[in-house]
Amino acid sequence: MLPSLFLLLLLLVGGGGATAGHGHDDAAARRTMEEFAGFPASESDGGAFPLRVDSENLQRQIDELASFSDSPSPSVTRVLYSDKDVQARRYIKGIMKQLGLVVREDAVGNIFGRWVGSEAGLGAVATGSHVDAIPFSGKYDGVVGVLGALEAISVLQRSGFQPKRSLEVIMFTSEEPTRFGISCLGSRLMAGSKELAQSLKGTFDNQNVSFVDAADSAGYKIHPEDLHNVFLNQDTYFSFIELHIEQGPILEKEGVPIGIVTAIAAPASIKVEFEGNGGHAGAVLMPARNDAGLAAAELALAVEKHVLESGSIDTVGTVGILQLHPGAINSIPSKSHLEIDLRDIDEKRRNDVIEKVHKSAIDISKIRAVELSEFKIVNQDPPALSDKSVVNAMEFSAKQLGLQYKLMISRAYHDSLFMARISPMGMIFIPCYKGYSHKPEEYASPEDMANGVQMLALTMAKLSLE
Repeated sequence: MLPSLFLLLLLLVGGGGATAGHGHDDAAARRTMEEFAGFPASESDGGAFPLRVDSENLQRQIDELASFSDSPSPSVTRVLYSDKDVQARRYIKGIMKQLGLVVREDAVGNIFGRWVGSEAGLGAVATGSHVDAIPFSGKYDGVVGVLGALEAISVLQRSGFQPKRSLEVIMFTSEEPTRFGISCLGSRLMAGSKELAQSLKGTFDNQNVSFVDAADSAGYKIHPEDLHNVFLNQDTYFSFIELHIEQGPILEKEGVPIGIVTAIAAPASIKVEFEGNGGHAGAVLMPARNDAGLAAAELALAVEKHVLESGSIDTVGTVGILQLHPGAINSIPSKSHLEIDLRDIDEKRRNDVIEKVHKSAIDISKIRAVELSEFKIVNQDPPALSDKSVVNAMEFSAKQLGLQYKLMISRAYHDSLFMARISPMGMIFIPCYKGYSHKPEEYASPEDMANGVQMLALTMAKLSLE
């Protein structure tokens, strides 16, 4: 039997075409191994082919990308269709072209870099993430899954691997809901959301700039019918794998280098508005007030209460935005606006919390004599399960690389949640410092990133040859 290192090498140089049955004996195989691997091979060698990651170059690229920011270092702010976002897009396309990938963009700016395989008509193996960043966040969220994916392609190219199925790196447009309040905008459209395609025609940001005008400013001239052109067919991709920092502390605490995601929690977003009478802070007596600000504060506490009473630690709720109008210290708020994020791995349990929050909003409006002018569920997405075939490929890769791994759930959601609607999906997590994310202290070590890139490269190679 050929040593396991050579079996892995066959995956990397052509999917088993150069076997002993094709005129190669074991001695020739070992010589080939030594040439590619850079160290003597033996029959007893149980290790894997060393997928050499250029960690120094990867970190340099991450640092360079972080410089395209509307906030000072070490924080990163990169909002959809801003000048810095456009610069980041240009940077990513430049790396794709350096790697010889075929680059294209769709109507909303999802960017695709394809390494065309020998059987280009087959569904491709895709990977990728996002590079937009919420205000004053870090430089690794999403970015590791884009620049790390491009490094994985480079690793495979340097190894001499020839893909059968094409390999594609995707930079998704606007995973973060920062500008228009819509999370995973690009991947939602790719997954065929007709509702989103329709609503985007009349969507505005908080500066009253329309989505269409914002896209135009970034170089994407959108016509209404163009949004439907973003939709992908079910057979476009054979599989999709996303590399990402965990954004939680579990892997670091347990000393495990790799997380293999089995499911992604179900997210929901809600917009709520109360309207009261307002008035002068000194002149209107307390019993006569209709304070929209206090109604909002009371609902925020009700969100926490209902989440804690769900009976599961997997239920989480956040009031991430609370705005008061007119926003003066000596004026009673006449309007309040809240945006609520609710998540759970159990869709029914999460939906039960949504119903309780809605009831609380109605009750509060009656008790405080304010109007509940809006209670809008912006999105109420189902959870996503990783596909068994992709999980198996990731487990295979971890074992070949000698990396300990943990099967785990993603409580944060990602573009993978929507890619699962059109393709078998899986995710690879790597540890991040103290689980920090969405803050400047966010950090992933070069070693952990290299492990993730190796995992991704080998998993894509395996799936490409199936």
